[in-house]
Amino acid sequence: MQQSTYEKGLQRLKEVDDIAGEKVIASLADISPDLGRYVIEFGFGEIYSRPGLTLQQRELATVAALTAMGTAQPQLKVHLAAALNVGLSRLEITETIMQMALYAGFPAALNGMFAAKEVFAEHDRLAQQETSQY
Repeated sequence: MQQSTYEKGLQRLKEVDDIAGEKVIASLADISPDLGRYVIEFGFGEIYSRPGLTLQQRELATVAALTAMGTAQPQLKVHLAAALNVGLSRLEITETIMQMALYAGFPAALNGMFAAKEVFAEHDRLAQQETSQY
């Protein structure tokens, strides 16, 4: 049986964002469930599921684009966490943000770097919690 675009999108969303992506979709349920469905079906079921780029390459491109926009801090933070989740190093992420200083300006790169600092700190905090539980 072939997966629906929605099912394929949910699976890819879980691979990329783990529970953070599910939280974003859940936060739309009471105001615009259709927008959440579009994110899953189009964003993850169609675009993120295409061949040609790895999940790491897709996340680097997304981090670069959101950093360059300079106006999408919440989305940038979700994708910074996703970048870590799919195996990108902090160096790869920070170098991508630094590259945006050249093309999007220092304010955008600074905002992106401060977002990365927050996401990295949260990632460390969660990792510390996990290890202290064992």
